[in-house]
Order: sequence, then C-alpha cells, then structure tokens
Amino acid sequence: MATASDAAQDYHDDNDEGEDDEDFDDDLDDEDEEEEDDDEDDQPPSCPSEEARLEAVLRRLTADEVRIRVHEVAIRGCGRTRRAAVEAAVGPDLARAATVRDLVRAAAAARDRLRRLGAFDAVSITLDAAPPGIPGTGGGGAVVVLVDVSEARGRAAGDLGIFANAQSRSCSLEGSLKLKNLFGYCETWNASGALELDRTAELCAGVEMPRIGAIPTPLMAQISLLSEDWLKSSLKEHLMGISVGLLSTTNHNLAYNFSWRTLTDPARSAPNSIQEQLGNSLLSSIKYAYKVDQRDSSIRPTHGYAFQSSSQIGGLAPGSKYSRFLRQEFDLRVALPLGVLNGALNAGVAAGVIHPLERGCTGSVSPLSEKFYLGGNRPLVCRLGGPSSLLGFKARGLGPTDFRTCGLNNSDGASTSPELNGLGGDIAMTAFADLSFDIPLKPLRDLGIHGHAFVSAGNIAKLTERDLRKFPLHDFLQTFRSSAGFGVVVPTRFFRVEMNYCLILKQFDHDKGKTGIQFNFSSP
Repeated sequence: MATASDAAQDYHDDNDEGEDDEDFDDDLDDEDEEEEDDDEDDQPPSCPSEEARLEAVLRRLTADEVRIRVHEVAIRGCGRTRRAAVEAAVGPDLARAATVRDLVRAAAAARDRLRRLGAFDAVSITLDAAPPGIPGTGGGGAVVVLVDVSEARGRAAGDLGIFANAQSRSCSLEGSLKLKNLFGYCETWNASGALELDRTAELCAGVEMPRIGAIPTPLMAQISLLSEDWLKSSLKEHLMGISVGLLSTTNHNLAYNFSWRTLTDPARSAPNSIQEQLGNSLLSSIKYAYKVDQRDSSIRPTHGYAFQSSSQIGGLAPGSKYSRFLRQEFDLRVALPLGVLNGALNAGVAAGVIHPLERGCTGSVSPLSEKFYLGGNRPLVCRLGGPSSLLGFKARGLGPTDFRTCGLNNSDGASTSPELNGLGGDIAMTAFADLSFDIPLKPLRDLGIHGHAFVSAGNIAKLTERDLRKFPLHDFLQTFRSSAGFGVVVPTRFFRVEMNYCLILKQFDHDKGKTGIQFNFSSP
C-alpha cells in the first residue's frame, strides 16, 4: 500500500516528467479531531517541511480537476452485518467518482450515512492504488476504495422505571427494550410496555429497517395493544393496531395506521352522545408529519426553534361507521437565551382541528380516540405533539362533557349520582411561556437541577357547523382556561421530574382544575 509521502512524491514526479499518476493514497479516516490529535501525540513528530509539502499536495489534489478511475470499492470488517446493508449505505457515488474532489465528497457522505446506521463503532474510508496492470482513464490513475467498519459490541439496551402522579393519585410501571442489528440488516427492534394502577395496559413492538437494495426508503412497522378504563368514566376501550411507515427521512414521515377497536360500557351509563360509538369498529388512516427541531436540547432548550405539522386523513376503512375526516395539527416552539443564570424563555403555541371531508355526513365525525383532549401533566417544553398539555387540570379535565345516565351500584343496589364524561373536542388550541433559570447553588447546578416559572392557557370546543368560517372564534378565545405556577425540574437519564405549584387562573363549571402542589414524572 502506498503511503501519503509516496503519493506526494508520485504526484510531484508526474508533474515534472508528464507521466500518468498511478500511485497515491488519501486517508479519509472518520475519527474525531480530538482522537486524531491524540494519535499524532503518540507518534514521533515529522519534519515540518514534509508536513507542509504533503498538505500542499493534498490541497492541490482536491482543488484541481485531478482525474481518477475507481476500480473497486472493497468493504471490510462485516461480521454479522450483511454486506448489502453496508453497500446500500455507501451508495453508488464512490464508484462513479471521476475526480479526487468528487471522491472526497462522496466518501464524506458515505461515512456519514454509515455512522447514522448506529451499528458501527468506527468507520474508515481509505484510497489505495489499484493492482499493477489495471489501466486508468482520461489520463487519471486507477484506485481502490477501502471501506473499513468496526461493528458495535453492545446490541441490547433497555430501561425500567416506576412513575407516580400525585395529582391523579396514579402510579405506572414502564419499561422498554431495544435490540440493534439482530439479523444483520442494521435494523432496530424495539418493545415497550406500560401498566398503570387505574387498569390501563399498553404494549408496543416494532422494527425499523434502513434502506437496503431496491427499497427506496427506510421501513418501519409497529404493532400495539391497548386496554384502558377511561378516567372517571364508565367506558372501557380495547385497541389493537398496526402502523407501517411508508416514508421516513430526517424531516418527513408518512405512515399508514390500521386498528381494530372495541368500546364497551359495562355500567350501561354512557350518555346518548357516546352510545352510537359503542361496539366494534375498524379504524384506518394515513398520516403525514413534517418536523424540524433546531433547539440545542429537548430537555432544557436555551436557544433555537422547533416546528411540527401533521396531517391525518381518517375513515378510510370500507364500511366504517365514521365519515372521512381530516385532522390537522401545528406545534411551534421558540427558545430565547436571557444571559442571566443560564436563563431562557421558551414559548409555544399549538392548534388542531378535525374537519369532515364529506358533505352531508351524519353521526360522529371522528372516533373518541381521535378527538382532542386537554389537561394532564405533560411537560410544556419537551416534546412536540400538538395541543394537549395544560398544567393544573386533570387529564381530559376540561372541554365538552355530558352527564352519565344513572346506574345501580353493584354492592348495595343504591343509585349512583350522575357524573360527567369527557367528550373531547374537534378544535383545540394551547399556548405557554416558560422561564427557566439556574438555582444559585453549585451542587444543584452540577446535577442540572434548575427552577422554572410558567403560564399556560388553552381551550377546546366542538364544531357544530361544517363550515369553519362560521366557527365563533371570539367566543372560543373568551373562554380560554389558564394556569400559572413555578417549580423545580430534576432531569435524569431515564426520566424528568417536575415539582410544581400550580395556580388556576381561570376555569368554568365542570372543569377539573385544582390549585396546589403537583409532581410529574415523564420520559425526557
């Protein structure tokens, strides 16, 4: 194999004597600059004049149109990883490169794609001279591209946690498991589960596979099982579904969802507005999402912005009891640094609407599971996902409601008092502002523990008119609920803990808001 100094000498002789460039070597190792500095420290220093000469030659190789011909792209280091998976990530640009500049660019792009697979600890792309007797083309020499990969050792990762919510007096056990490159296609297998004391169980398993061979896009498939007793409700829901990713890139995602749902009312006390949705139903929808997140952190953003837009068309299953509908959501977040105590102001607004796509449709526009619900203790600044969080209010604790019909108590036969069932809404909007700051105690700062103060507001309503232009926007804005508070945030590797004092600023009859101290455990 030719060395870098040999490449410099060969290139110098070719320029003096007019001979073809047959031997040169350009190392495109993907190690970080710090690692390169460490390696250089371990080796004896070379002559400054030789380093300057080599740097000048390499600069000229990439600046001028030095023609070459790639004879072969050799992939080395694959053990359990399939060669087809690495070839798909490398792509055809390396073999098609006609100049040194094109080859350097193609190698950098291929190295980045191999890194994103997450199956390799190290990736190195090296150029070497072709075997003797291999002719070049167009005055350029023939080269061999060597792609060396080092497979990651650990293939499994998982976590298990217990999360408590003091406001709703509930506790849940959550766990997840990930297996990487199990069958050699650089795929990721994941499974997760959650069990809550309010008799809610959720299981989910799926696989993500990168682009391989003729497959034009990464593939994703997910199966989920859900059994839920609605909070403070007589309804029980069982849901089994599958989601298949049709398109997945850095910013775009297209998925098809197909699920079978069973909604029952064992107490026979559901209001008339929900009676029509009881029983079995087939739910089918296609969803497109665009997402960009330029924040420096999703746990505690101090600068940047994030935006997500999702469009879902539902009611696609033949014979569905629901009309075709469009569910549109927007979510925008902005983080501004303040320069004092590492403070930052985070602000966000989210909105969503569900609108029928068919004229003269009757019955429910969308299933209860697809409607908007506000309330709960979801963190304000972490994840994007449309309107949902409103601190100080219980989950499904505000919005359109209907009284349950009176039923009999199973224990003593006494008549139960009517309670309210949350019906969800077809249009929702939330907004918040959150001020985060360091606590002036060094031990707490070192652990990432910080304080914050917040204000949040939102509203939810039903669409009584099919025409959105007739929606009473002024009344909708006048009936916004709001809350404010302050607290301490404790971020950890597996979950985020918030201890907040919430003050309800505005609520209406039948809303389930409460002023007081609240604890929130959530995934980061």
